[in-house]
Amino acid sequence: MKVWISLFISLASFILPGCVRSVITPLSTAHAHNDYEHERPLLDALDRGFCSVEADIHLHEGQLLVAHDREYLQFDRTLEALYLKPLKERIIANGGRVYRNGSEFALLVDIKSEAESTYKALHEVLARYSQILVAITDGVEKAGSVRVIVSGNRAWETIAAQSTRYAGIDGRLSDLDSDMPIHLLPWISDNASRITDWHGEGPFPQSDKDKLKDITKRAHAKGRKVRLWATPDRPDVWQILQECNVDIIGTDDLDALADYLRSNPD
Repeated sequence: MKVWISLFISLASFILPGCVRSVITPLSTAHAHNDYEHERPLLDALDRGFCSVEADIHLHEGQLLVAHDREYLQFDRTLEALYLKPLKERIIANGGRVYRNGSEFALLVDIKSEAESTYKALHEVLARYSQILVAITDGVEKAGSVRVIVSGNRAWETIAAQSTRYAGIDGRLSDLDSDMPIHLLPWISDNASRITDWHGEGPFPQSDKDKLKDITKRAHAKGRKVRLWATPDRPDVWQILQECNVDIIGTDDLDALADYLRSNPD
């Protein structure tokens, strides 16, 4: 009997989507930017230990479809099929976590279509996966394996007013000093051009580094994480972000960032 059980577990590790066959060290700062554009959405990031992925969604004919632009929508590429379902299967296989030796995982959902209607559909879909998600009921947070964060077209008032919700909001630099609870506003994200005019040539200005350090200090004082987008995608920039205590480093080059972070841990 033990032999059969062992064989079943071994086969399951190959059959279940995203189920790890070896221990992967999670990279807490690694974020897969526009993750759905990779050959294996979600799974490529998980294989490399990424703890955060980004999915752009459009509400189209009642479905939440994943794509950057509407002309690339495909009905088989739903948020559920590419992300929520495989995450749930992986979490079950791993005993309640995305990574057996890791903490919560972040799913950044960037809403590209109209804010209110898309969020309404998103909330209904997320409710079906409530057992794996961080949830907030009457201002009290319930721990979960996956934290969903809404970016892009954000239905601020609707989200904030919900008695039960399964997502927080991706803030901007203008929200740095907000007193909103962490579970409502867990991240502060913005375009790097809001902080610096540097585009990767020559040394990074010390004044801009000081500005970024102040931003992360203020965000951390409120318990929030910081993410920048539109940064040059290369190791010397990742080093600057680390030095300035940026929490989430996004990339399109999963292998390069994974190799860098394993060689240069926080």
